[in-house]
Amino acid sequence: MAGVLGVGGVFFKAEDPDGVRAWYRDVLGFNIEDWGGAMFPHPAAGYTVWSPFKADTSYFEPSTQPFMINLIVDDLDGVLAVAAGQGVEPLGRDDSDPNGRFAWLLDPAGIRVELWQPPASA
Repeated sequence: MAGVLGVGGVFFKAEDPDGVRAWYRDVLGFNIEDWGGAMFPHPAAGYTVWSPFKADTSYFEPSTQPFMINLIVDDLDGVLAVAAGQGVEPLGRDDSDPNGRFAWLLDPAGIRVELWQPPASA
């Protein structure tokens, strides 16, 4: 049976796409291709989640965007250290969740970026 295997991409509008690309390159280490985006092989850890939220959720705040991006990371502390080196501090952090460790950033387009380091057993 044919079915969806996971998220195939994240596409969004931005007032300054070059600035957003530079932020993701410099803060999160994205390899920006000549065509302007990034491609990732399926990670060896974790999984892809699709989940609608209620329209009045506050989970994406302080972003006013109607979506959030979740990125699987292999070393949350290391990613946050690179972000701090670029002047980007997390909005928050949760190291106690049984699903793994989380931190949140706000990108230059105002999008909340959730960083997720799955537990070793994921």
